[in-house]
Amino acid sequence: MVLSQRKYTLDILGESGLHGCRPSNFPIEQNHRLRADSTGSLVDAAHYRRLVGRLLYLTVTRPDITYVVNTLSQFVAMPRQEHMDAAIRVLLYLKGAPGRGLLLPKEGSLTLTAYCDADWGGCLTTRRSCTGYYISLGGAPVSWRTKKQSVVSRSSAEAEYRAMAVTVSELLWLRWLLFELGSQRKHATPLFCDNQAALHIAANPVYHERTKHVEMDCYFVRERMHSNEIAPRKIHTKVQLADLFTKELGKDRFHLLLGKLGVVDLHPPT
Repeated sequence: MVLSQRKYTLDILGESGLHGCRPSNFPIEQNHRLRADSTGSLVDAAHYRRLVGRLLYLTVTRPDITYVVNTLSQFVAMPRQEHMDAAIRVLLYLKGAPGRGLLLPKEGSLTLTAYCDADWGGCLTTRRSCTGYYISLGGAPVSWRTKKQSVVSRSSAEAEYRAMAVTVSELLWLRWLLFELGSQRKHATPLFCDNQAALHIAANPVYHERTKHVEMDCYFVRERMHSNEIAPRKIHTKVQLADLFTKELGKDRFHLLLGKLGVVDLHPPT
């Protein structure tokens, strides 16, 4: 089964007058400088909010645009021209594959796999970090998220560990749901993280000055490790799927990770 919003995507393109536009290969420029305190010219806020709202609904079946839509939604109070240009760039990307959606295979295991990541100080306005995670069930995407953290992290290890704690909370809920549906969880769920410091904090019961302010998250994650519910593991940054949900990527890296997400397009190009 493929869950796709192709008609909805084409409706958005038609409403924006972009049916005949040239597609873009990826949804947002690398090293973008989008910020809330920009001095660019103002645009129609109602039009921008409607467009971002429709894109937010589209992320239900399009995890590949989750990060950029989360970024654009931070500027709905007073959108500028560069924010609107970035939103149009997302539409150009959607034009390339409007039928892309989630592949749910008929046969497969009920094994949960999770990836978590954080972009330390990624917000140019507040310097808060961005949490991102991706969870698959038997290779099919079932849960993903991009969210700006509520506080400023003083180190990359802290930002990564906060992202790990949020991912563990989601994993516990999914494990409980599968248990209620009659699927027993015999093994710990692997949680892949590319930050060695965060993995050391999870495994090491000794606290240092740099970890006192995330002590509750440390206890929470470690408790779930000891109960054999999760198993944090190291993964190379190049194959960290959660990177799609925390930062802007170039064409090659974007499509490399996109091919591993379980997102497909069964329709011919428009």
